[in-house]
Amino acid sequence: MATDPRAVIDREPMSRFQWGIVATMVGLNALDGFDVLSISFASPGIAKDWGIDRAALGLVLSMELIGMAVGSLFLGGIADRIGRRATILSCLALMTIGMLGAATAHSIEILSAWRVLTGLGIGGMLAATNAAMAEAANARQRSLAVVLMAAGYPVGTIIGGSISAVLLAHYDWRAVFVFGAFCSVLFIPLVLWRAPESVAFLMHKRPPDALHRINATLTRMGHPPVDSLPDMVAGAPRKTPLIDLFSPTLLRGTVLLTLAYLMHIMTFYFILKWIPKIVVDMGFPAPQAAGVLVWASIGGAAGSLILGLLTGKLRLLGLTIFAMLASTVLVAVFGRAQTDLTSLSMVAAIAGFATNAGVVGLYALIAQSFPTGVRATATGFVIGVGRGGSALAPALAGLLFAAGYGLQTVAILMGLGSIIGAIALFAMRGWSAPQDAALESR
Repeated sequence: MATDPRAVIDREPMSRFQWGIVATMVGLNALDGFDVLSISFASPGIAKDWGIDRAALGLVLSMELIGMAVGSLFLGGIADRIGRRATILSCLALMTIGMLGAATAHSIEILSAWRVLTGLGIGGMLAATNAAMAEAANARQRSLAVVLMAAGYPVGTIIGGSISAVLLAHYDWRAVFVFGAFCSVLFIPLVLWRAPESVAFLMHKRPPDALHRINATLTRMGHPPVDSLPDMVAGAPRKTPLIDLFSPTLLRGTVLLTLAYLMHIMTFYFILKWIPKIVVDMGFPAPQAAGVLVWASIGGAAGSLILGLLTGKLRLLGLTIFAMLASTVLVAVFGRAQTDLTSLSMVAAIAGFATNAGVVGLYALIAQSFPTGVRATATGFVIGVGRGGSALAPALAGLLFAAGYGLQTVAILMGLGSIIGAIALFAMRGWSAPQDAALESR
């Protein structure tokens, strides 16, 4: 009887090569983290150079989120058709072009257009890497691997933010985008070297050389090759994975996870997008404002890692709900506007801890809630709709500030999103995802 290579990966211990794939995906998510927040590091300089107010700046801060929404929705589906690896490489090219373009912009309109293009690449990248990570790990380490990948996001902002603070001390805000483009280019050969196409994807699509490519990957992973592949289930692969997300077996998970992500990510991006400008408006210089955002990211990285360690002992759903409830409280505390840099950094770190723990918990829930044939599409849909809606967060906060509301009031209002997200996850109790075979046999 033919052996299913997905079962081999699931049951065998994780090899050094598999952990290498994990590390590559962590690095890609770190790149995403820096590219998303590069506009936040640059925003004080942009506002000063071009003389724009908070309301206009809020719109600029939202632009790549709109691109991310479109990229997640459309490129996530492409990753389920052409593969995780090809999608990742295409997205790296888009991100490089977008970052270089932003460095040359001389108007709000042109900068916004380049940020949308960068967001397209970031959105597609998130969908593809989440699926690739889940499919490279064994069953025991899958949730941990996805959480570690998501933890790369704040790590990217820590490293990128620290470097940005140095760059801003010697150059203008454009240097931040040039640095981001350079990093994007460096990842292309790394992906070609260390990230083969997913075995689960090859099993699902069955190209003519599927057996050869699968065995090559299994060998690199240190697992025994298979003599032949099991027969494909009748009706698979299907050509409409987006429609499958709204089938009776997946509808509940699709709707609730999308709502949870949408509402929590609005709270998350309020903190990350506005910290530098808020700190500068308190009278601190731009490099120190970037440093406060770095502390928020350090807290986020700690939250990611601690949540990852706890997934082996506690239920992921409960952990994520708790983190989201804590987010509301801590964002409100951040809104009390500490007067010294040390207090600001400490509160930002604690708020980052909770908000990022909620985000990485959601990524892991998405990865384990959908089968291979729709995993990247599902990730893209949830992230796309969520970030499309969350694009309102920086703009809405900017409008509230411009209308005269204080930081405390704005923080409380923006923190309510996490509570609504937690309620949506609570409603998921008792729902279980179908397995690959169950979905493909419909």
